[in-house]
Amino acid sequence: MSLKQYKHSGLLAGCDEAGRGCLAGPVVAAAVILPPKFKLKGLNDSKKLTEKMRNELFPQIKEKAIAWGVGMYSPKEIDEVNILNASFYSMHRAIDKLDQVPSYILVDGNRFIPYKEITHECVIKGDGKYLSIAAASILAKVTRDRLMEELDLQFPVYDWKKNKGYPTVKHRAAIKEFGTTEHHRQSFKLLPEEQLSLNL
Repeated sequence: MSLKQYKHSGLLAGCDEAGRGCLAGPVVAAAVILPPKFKLKGLNDSKKLTEKMRNELFPQIKEKAIAWGVGMYSPKEIDEVNILNASFYSMHRAIDKLDQVPSYILVDGNRFIPYKEITHECVIKGDGKYLSIAAASILAKVTRDRLMEELDLQFPVYDWKKNKGYPTVKHRAAIKEFGTTEHHRQSFKLLPEEQLSLNL
């Protein structure tokens, strides 16, 4: 099924996040307002694209969008408000950064915390249905991946360059051997057999 524009007469912002299931790093969200009759070859749900394809689409989306914004919640903030709320609030921060105020918000998923007085709609697997959400998914994913690659230079033992903070065997083995960093989410079950104490 090919992606389509959501029919709305005003400015519609598509929103999505990346990194919700990670053990380390922020959760990153993006909001994108696309022009009418927008077309971009290869645009799809970020999870269905290769890293190379996402990196190629990333600057094109930013260039062709009417407006775009990226927001994030740090691991410490995630621990304070929980990951579900952090996902919503990072979307709020992304919307805050839009150059233009949308009249409608289209959110990937089944829940959302309302943003100001703007009407929103949740769409399950929306990143595989609507262009604006797919575009947001790519901006969020690429931004977050690049951030984790930068952090990998400081903390190479966790293999963040490859796993991007997700719970791989190598990532968990490094946590067990070296402990945690300030970039780990302490409210998450970092190791299956035990809950680690804070070790910054």
